[in-house]
Amino acid sequence: MTRLPFIAGNWKMNLTVKQARDFAQAVAGKVPAATSVESAICAPATHLEALVELTKNSELNIGAENCHFEQSGAYTGEVSPYVLNDLGVKYVILGHSERREYFGETDELINKKTKAAFANGLIPIVCCGETLEQYETGKAVDVITGQLQKDLADLTKEQAEKLVVAYEPIWAIGTGKSATKEDAQKMCKAVRDVVAGLYGKEVADKVRVQYGGSVKPENVKEYLACPDVDGALVGGASLKVDSFLALLEGGKLA
Repeated sequence: MTRLPFIAGNWKMNLTVKQARDFAQAVAGKVPAATSVESAICAPATHLEALVELTKNSELNIGAENCHFEQSGAYTGEVSPYVLNDLGVKYVILGHSERREYFGETDELINKKTKAAFANGLIPIVCCGETLEQYETGKAVDVITGQLQKDLADLTKEQAEKLVVAYEPIWAIGTGKSATKEDAQKMCKAVRDVVAGLYGKEVADKVRVQYGGSVKPENVKEYLACPDVDGALVGGASLKVDSFLALLEGGKLA
């Protein structure tokens, strides 16, 4: 089946609110139609209100980079999924390797956040990926299978088919190294196989699987030509207007 390509930028902890405003104003009228490629910018929580406001009449969606698993409560410094939805945010990145490595997030926690995102009207972009050592020792498929079986446990089929999963080999994030298109296809197919094992082939065929890891305008078409790669989660190349728009052009349906 034909799945709508989805290119999402992950700004991480970059740009000021003014720079974010300037970016949104520059791209809002230039984003391709959502019938050819879906687009999103996932930004720091401090930037979200401005981005939502400036893109509300455009095809660009806005996402958060993280959320908590509760709607409210004594969780100082956390971001409520309920509040994100109320702001007009559509997507939320969960389980990014940086959250796992630097902040100790476990698969069990990511599963709680994934359920909370769905319960509050958000669509999670759930990340998985292996280290260089795991890749070089042939354990990549086993690693992402173990992650996703826990991350995606106990969803409804209706929730599961709306999922976005981002496969990001940790060794390719921000390093300039990229997986080959053959590796990307193999691993994104493995992601789809995990979803099929949990929720059936019909659901798995609807789930969009992104590749992430040093994706640029120069290589995005190559990745999206793979049958199980439905888009990209992009870091550095999403921070500049021209390269982000070029990524979207490269990701459009043929």
